[in-house]
Order: sequence, then structure tokens, then C-alpha cells
Amino acid sequence: MYIKLDTESAVPLYMQIYTEIRGMIVGGAFPFGSRLPSRRELARDCGVSVITAEHAYQLLTDEGLCELRSRSGCFVKYAPEHSFPLSNLPAGHSAEISDDYHAENIPFSAVAARLRKVILDCGERILMKSPNNGCAELREAICRYLARSRSIKVSPAQIVVGSGAEYLYGLCIQMLGRDKTVALEDPSYPKIREVYQANGAACEMLKMDGEGIRTDELSHSKASILHVTPFNSFPSHITASAARRQEYLLWANERKAVIIEDDYDSEFSLTGTAPETLFAQSGGNVIYINTFSKTIAPSLRAGYMILPEALLGVYERTVGFYSCTVPMLEQYFVTEWLDSGEFERNISRVRNRE
Repeated sequence: MYIKLDTESAVPLYMQIYTEIRGMIVGGAFPFGSRLPSRRELARDCGVSVITAEHAYQLLTDEGLCELRSRSGCFVKYAPEHSFPLSNLPAGHSAEISDDYHAENIPFSAVAARLRKVILDCGERILMKSPNNGCAELREAICRYLARSRSIKVSPAQIVVGSGAEYLYGLCIQMLGRDKTVALEDPSYPKIREVYQANGAACEMLKMDGEGIRTDELSHSKASILHVTPFNSFPSHITASAARRQEYLLWANERKAVIIEDDYDSEFSLTGTAPETLFAQSGGNVIYINTFSKTIAPSLRAGYMILPEALLGVYERTVGFYSCTVPMLEQYFVTEWLDSGEFERNISRVRNRE
């Protein structure tokens, strides 16, 4: 769970945590009946003691927003009137670190059980054609997950579901213009450059130092699109500093450029809290891309991008006609995996093992 705490504030930390979680619940990021992270998980993610986390949960319980269940956890009792639309599934619906990651951390039995539930709950709807941007249920579930875990608050209309990050890179350059120059980190994941060049774009490689793309390289760039992986960039494994991230945003604002933020590895921050995303800090010129191929299974070719509202019209005019490339069964499965809490519980287990 992403909560930004101000250690210099006169407001106690448990009150800051309570206020943030209360806002998430009222805003619909945690729907009725969902399980909040355990006290230990919350304490680790926020960098506080278990007692501090327990005090925050007790306040939520006293207010009637949550219910503490013995040996089960803390569950949301509040159903907000004006939250993200709830899934249309029937009542009752409620990460790759090594080659053997999935077999060890996501047992096939758990996946099979969720798949069976999806097939029973959804029935023939898994055979239907998906809406172009992805089914509403998945886009709503992604919104709820981002609001409670990454402090990103967007509407389902801003989410586009596609079959992995590489497919979404292609949509981005087709939308922004094949005649554009894209600035990339040097070194960077080779397929990023290959996808852009295959779509006719020119690529400019910008050298990095220990804090991200070098300031001089960025200032001399002629590109109008900047593709970055601010957290744990591959293969350099460099995480951009807070100051360098601000330079990226300032560069984009001054040039009226677009940043494509590739956030594929952020869930596995061993501190429990990944750095704040460029998308959350921007004024509307960052496209955010993430995928479930690393966090669930590489065979699950499902990813998503978040478009700033200013680009929604451009997207619809240029590439909005493309059909969604993710089958409905997989979309409903990811929806169930997110809303049931399995996604965050498995990531937490991986962090603890590291």
C-alpha cells in the first residue's frame, strides 16, 4: 500500500495513515468486503511500528469503516455511494524474480481455483468479444488497485488494456506520431527500441549515471518523446533519484513533450514502497505503462496503460479502433486476482522472502 508520510508534521503518524486509508475507502479504492493489508504489511510499507499501524486500524474500526476479524484481518464495511463503479460480475464475486518464481510463489492450485470461479461466475461472457479498451470490470479493478497501492487516482476511461508492454509501446508511437524522435535510456531493454523503430520512429539513446539519464544528455536531446523506466531500469538496475525525476518532468513541460513511464518492476520494491510515479506527479503529459506478465506469470500477456485526460481524444482518433488483444477469460481472471487480494498478498510474500 502506498502512503506518503510526513515525519516533520505535528500530526501523529497513525493519524496520517488513518486519514489516507479512510480517503481510499471512501473513494472506492477498497470496495465493500475487501481485506486490508495486515498490520505487519502496513507497518512495513509505511516504515512504522506494528503498534502505529494497529492504532490506525482501530480508528477505522471505531468509525465503523472497517471490521477486525480474529485471525482473518481487517475488512472494509463501508460501501461508498460515489466510488468507482462496482464490477458487474454476479453477487459473490468478490511476478517474475527468477525462472521458478511462479511455481514457488503462485501455486497452480490457487490459479486454477480462481479460474474455475471466473468460469462459473461469468459463464458465456468469457466467450464474448472484448470492448476495444478492455472490459469495464478489469479497468475498474485496476483503478481501485492503483488508488490504494500507487496513489494514482484515475477513471476507468483512462485505462487501455493490451497484450503486454511491447504491444502498448506500439500503440503509443502510432498515437503520438511515427515521425517523432523517442529518447531512450542507454542502456535499455532492447525490444523498446526495436518496437519504436519497427513503427518508423527514430530513437535517440541518452547515457545514464547513477541517478538516471544524465542532465547534459537530456538537455541536448532533440526528442519530443521520452521513454523511461524510473524504477530499477533494465539492464542497468538504476533507479532514478527524486531530483532526476523532477528534471524529466521539467524537460517535458518546457518542450511540451510526452513521457512514457515504463513501471514494470515497481511492485517488487524491497522497501515495500516504490518511489512515487511520474504519472502521479505530472500535470498531464505522462503515459503510464505496466504489465502483469512479471507479477503473475509471463504466459499471461496482459498489461495496461493510463492515458492523461488530454490525450484521450488523440487516442480515440488515431488508434481507438483497435480491438483489445487480451481474451475475456484472462481479463476476468486478472479482475478476480486483483479484487480478491491475491495479487497484493503474493507480492508481499515475495518481498518477505527477499
